[in-house]
Amino acid sequence: MLRKNLGLIIFLGVIVILFGWGCNGYNGLVNQDENVNQAWNNVQSDYQRRADLIPNLVASVKGEANFEKSTLENVIAARASATQMKVDAKDLTPEKLQQFQASQGQLSQALGRLMVVTENYPNLKANEAFRGLQAQLEGTENRIKVSRNDFNAAVADYNKRARSFPVNLLAGAFGFKTKEGFKAEESAAKAPEVKF
Repeated sequence: MLRKNLGLIIFLGVIVILFGWGCNGYNGLVNQDENVNQAWNNVQSDYQRRADLIPNLVASVKGEANFEKSTLENVIAARASATQMKVDAKDLTPEKLQQFQASQGQLSQALGRLMVVTENYPNLKANEAFRGLQAQLEGTENRIKVSRNDFNAAVADYNKRARSFPVNLLAGAFGFKTKEGFKAEESAAKAPEVKF
C-alpha cells in the first residue's frame, strides 16, 4: 500500500513540475510576444509622427515661388503610399515587413531629395517655420532609428526564447513562430561614390 502511494505521489509530483514548467514557458513566450507588439507599435507611432509633419513641411515649401513642383508631388505621393501601408503586429510576416520598409524607404528618399533641393532656396532656408520643421523631422528620423533598433532587440529576445530547447516544444505546440526584424536596405550595402 505504501509503495503504491509513493508511486502515485511521485507521478503527481512529476505532473505538477511539468505543468509548472509549461505554464512558465508559455507565459514567458506571451510576455516576449507582447514586447515585440509594443515595440512594433512604437515604430509605427514614430513613422506616423513623421507622416504628420510632412503636410506642414510641404506647406512651408510651397510658399517659395519657384520651388520644383515635381519634388513636392513626389513627397506627397510617397507619404500617401507610406501611410496606406498598415501592418498588424500579430501578422508581421517577412513579406509584409519588407513591403512596409520599402514604402517608408520611398518616403525617406523623397524627403531626402526635398531637403537637397531646398539648399538652392536661401529664402526658404532662412524661413523660421521651415527650419523648425526641418529640426523636428531630423529628430523624428532619430526616433525612428531608435524605435527600429528597440523592435529588432525585442524580436531577437523573442526568437531566442522561442527557438531554445525545451521552450521550442511549447512554441511549436501553441503556434509561436519566429519573427522578422528590420534589415538594412539593399542600397545600404553599396558605398556611395564621392567625386571631387
